[in-house]
Amino acid sequence: MDMVEFEGRRYLDGRASDPNELHWMRGAPPPTDRRITFESDEFLDFPQLRWSLSHMRELVPTVNVWRGQGRPTLLDRGENTGDIDALTFADANGRVHRFDEALYETYTDGIVVLHRGRIVYERYFGALEARLPHALHSVTKSYAGTLAAALVHEGILDDAKALVQYLPELRGSAFEDATLRQVMNMQTGLDYGEVYEDKGSSFWAHALACGWRPRPAGYSGPRTLCDYVRTIRKKGEHGEFVDYKTVNTDALAWVMSRVTGRSFEQLLHERLWGPLGCEEDGYLFVDPAGTAMAGAGLSATARDLARFGELMRRQGEWNGKQLIPSSVIEGVQHGDAPSKFPPGVDAQGYAYRSQWWVTHDELDAFLGRGMHGQLLYIAPKVEMVVARLASHPVAPSTGNIPITLPMMLKLGRTLSAFGCG
Repeated sequence: MDMVEFEGRRYLDGRASDPNELHWMRGAPPPTDRRITFESDEFLDFPQLRWSLSHMRELVPTVNVWRGQGRPTLLDRGENTGDIDALTFADANGRVHRFDEALYETYTDGIVVLHRGRIVYERYFGALEARLPHALHSVTKSYAGTLAAALVHEGILDDAKALVQYLPELRGSAFEDATLRQVMNMQTGLDYGEVYEDKGSSFWAHALACGWRPRPAGYSGPRTLCDYVRTIRKKGEHGEFVDYKTVNTDALAWVMSRVTGRSFEQLLHERLWGPLGCEEDGYLFVDPAGTAMAGAGLSATARDLARFGELMRRQGEWNGKQLIPSSVIEGVQHGDAPSKFPPGVDAQGYAYRSQWWVTHDELDAFLGRGMHGQLLYIAPKVEMVVARLASHPVAPSTGNIPITLPMMLKLGRTLSAFGCG
């Protein structure tokens, strides 16, 4: 089988690791060596995750994000598949790729490209189909941050207040003196390690508490998401630097639910899924108390993710209604100063605001992104939105961004130059 190397390790390439080729979960019942289960604690390992990320609700407890009773909002089509497939571009290291081959090289499961609101490109690979929700991982954060920013605009939340003013349970934790805005912008000083490759890291302790990983015999740690948030201790000062920690988003969602009386899934349904006319229900992973994991737990179809991106590109307007205040999106696009990243951190000139990455690139793009290659790329300057779902063997974005971002730039320049869509 064909192999590739990332960060000193060898993996099956994008074609050889196709879950259909590897016969994962085929048979009645599937053979033991082709079976993917929660109990094995391998469902997020490669190559199993190439099947799992399109089938998360078969592995972990979930709650629906209801699309509502109305008809889906249709997305017009003006496909240019052949022209886009043939595009060539140089990656960050100068290596030239064809667009269609780069999809395999970055382990793409599904991609939808909108230009001026029309689908100009759509493809699916492996275990994913157009109707199936796929794990968004940390793109979930961008949904949560957008909702929180809208609630701030409406005066329901005050981003200058400390979290403890909303959640007295957080007294004594790191969040006691962190403001809501510091949490929204990931500018908190927390003793928490976001290390995806180390199953002994805080990120995976967080997952254990939520039930996103099977608990070992004798486990005595926190047993719900909220219990885990309360254990986080302070390390450094709040407000100094952007320090990306998933637990911030779960604390943020807890505040939203406490103040509104609505769960995260209800807020998503009422403010986004229903009004946008999404085609399919989404779903969220939930902990043993029924609390959704807002930092990484959402699954959605590529088209419905693209709808959210198009809403953001259109400054919050959808079919004549203002679903998200335009000032919220303008605030995201402006971003906070890149100097908020710690010295020595290569943030590629980015800023970070309200759980969005702001590139300051030539397309004025801002991003939602998640581990293993999830990406929502919004480029207002060229009227383009790209929803990309993937199952890359390397969890951090370093595995795919050197190819993916130049790919997005080339696509945006091309659509702008030729007026596609």
